[in-house]
Amino acid sequence: MSPRVRLLRSPMAWLTALMLASLFAVAVAGPLFWGAEAERPDPSAVLQGPSAAHPFGTDNLGRDLLARVLAAARPSLLLALGADLLGAGAGIALGASTAVLGPRTRRLVAGLITLLLAFPALLVAMFLAVVLGAGATGAMLALAVAGVPGFARLAQTLAAGVAGTDHLAAARVLGLRRLRLLARHVLPNIAEPLLLSITTAAGTSLVALSGLSFLGLGVQPPGYDWGQLLSQGLDRIYAEPLPALAPGLAVLYAALAFQLLGEVLAGRVAGRGPAPRIPARLPGPRRPTGGGSAGLANGPAEDDEVLCVENLGVELPTPDGPVRPVRGVTLSLRRGEAVGLVGESGSGKSLTALAVADLLPYGARTSRRTLRVLGTDPASLSRKERDRHLGTGLALVFQNPASALNPALRISTQLTEAVRTHRGAGRTEALRQAAQALRRVGLDPALLRVRPYQLSGGQRQRVMIAAGLMTRPGLIIADEPTTALDTTVQRQILRLLTGIRREDGTAVLFISHDIALVGEFCERVLVMYAGTVVEALPADRLADGARHPYTRALVASVPALTADRDTPLPTVPGPPPDLRAPAPGCPFAPRCPRRVERCAEEAPPTVEPAAGHRVACWSPVPVDDGAAVNS
Repeated sequence: MSPRVRLLRSPMAWLTALMLASLFAVAVAGPLFWGAEAERPDPSAVLQGPSAAHPFGTDNLGRDLLARVLAAARPSLLLALGADLLGAGAGIALGASTAVLGPRTRRLVAGLITLLLAFPALLVAMFLAVVLGAGATGAMLALAVAGVPGFARLAQTLAAGVAGTDHLAAARVLGLRRLRLLARHVLPNIAEPLLLSITTAAGTSLVALSGLSFLGLGVQPPGYDWGQLLSQGLDRIYAEPLPALAPGLAVLYAALAFQLLGEVLAGRVAGRGPAPRIPARLPGPRRPTGGGSAGLANGPAEDDEVLCVENLGVELPTPDGPVRPVRGVTLSLRRGEAVGLVGESGSGKSLTALAVADLLPYGARTSRRTLRVLGTDPASLSRKERDRHLGTGLALVFQNPASALNPALRISTQLTEAVRTHRGAGRTEALRQAAQALRRVGLDPALLRVRPYQLSGGQRQRVMIAAGLMTRPGLIIADEPTTALDTTVQRQILRLLTGIRREDGTAVLFISHDIALVGEFCERVLVMYAGTVVEALPADRLADGARHPYTRALVASVPALTADRDTPLPTVPGPPPDLRAPAPGCPFAPRCPRRVERCAEEAPPTVEPAAGHRVACWSPVPVDDGAAVNS
């Protein structure tokens, strides 16, 4: 059963619709049908109790209270909704912006929200109502300002859960502006609880507005609302309770209707929109022509260099002081080349990739001798130029596509963002390219209409690759792209990446802890340990040509189908080093079976025992001595 059918069959939904329809009808028709009677005084019927002629009685001028309650619905509801929407709009914009602002501005905004929350909202509303002047406009603005901190804190808390997601990081790689990040990737993912809060706060605003009018700070005579009518009837509540209770019951009825509305609509939001129209016939792929940024996206510099990194370091702040999880990393890729980056968890592989993509977390500091992406140093560009250069020339494929894709947006929107932002493509052309990209990765273009949660894990990973292909990047960084997939889908993804390399000449930096998979897919392999590259060698030498004991241990830990099932699988003995207190010498020394005295005293230099083979070790394993590491 679809959500729409379930909604239509819900008794609460029907009850809410009836209550809201009645409020709307009274607000529209009240002043038209009962406005004149509500204003007509009758000296012969002053302060009468309920009767057939006056069901709720009359006031001190003989005016009919039922007519006044019905006529007061419009100003009461309009002022309450106005205060609610103004406060919600300002508060949500303020709180949600913390997900896309810079570090310093984010801290200032968070501090401002915390400071505003220290003051009780009702007291703030009363104070501002006095400052702005008693009246309908002053009361509405006072309630709006008093409601901003609550909405801001809610939006800030919800946005914090989106700020660290992979799909927002991927959107930053595309170079989207902050306003678009906020509208497309933050607000749709927090819309459901915000809608619930807005609708329920409408009832609260109505009660608060009535309270201000009751105290004489809201609507002023000759105008009136439910709060003022309640105040006028309070003097006779013991003799005639109905004239005092009637406006109070109207406030309760409206507040309950808004509360039920929030409950019903809470699950019907989060970016639902019309399905895009997919072109029926798809021409062949078009490659960008001419110069400018298209050249940056399609290829490296004249020497075919796609990525060059020398002596890259990353420093992260911690409560115990800064740590350096990446130290002195050097790597390079050329057009069409696949280079693997392997190592245990925590060895610095992903941080190296994030440093290249300019996506390091807040507080992280980088140092490097050289960093060129597609022949250009990103640091030499302005922020806008850097976003465009990295957003079109580099694609990131994250380990978990479920979090890397925005669950609130259709696949079509997520695939077309890059070309619409950086290429200036129109909607129709962008959809054509997106459909072509899906065909290229073996998916039906009809999937453009769906959302990520409707896809399988393999389909989501293919969509991630298709999104990266939209700008024809020169470099794809694939960070554990097959870890969560079964063996069959793993092979499909690897064949897909291989085809992309051959057809487009795209270089691939393949990050994985599966050294067997890397050896099969890549041409060269870099082995990282404790933030440093300890060995770099051709992939075909992994099995019997590795010289570093750590590389040999990783190779030995790959299970073989012919191995004895009763024998424990080989592992690398000992724990990884503590990066907070790095020891001098070789970081692998405490776990190395070939360590010598010098290993604990001095870090080994990088030497080149053979062409294309570099190793940093004081006691490398001889090529014909593969069993030594397992002793």
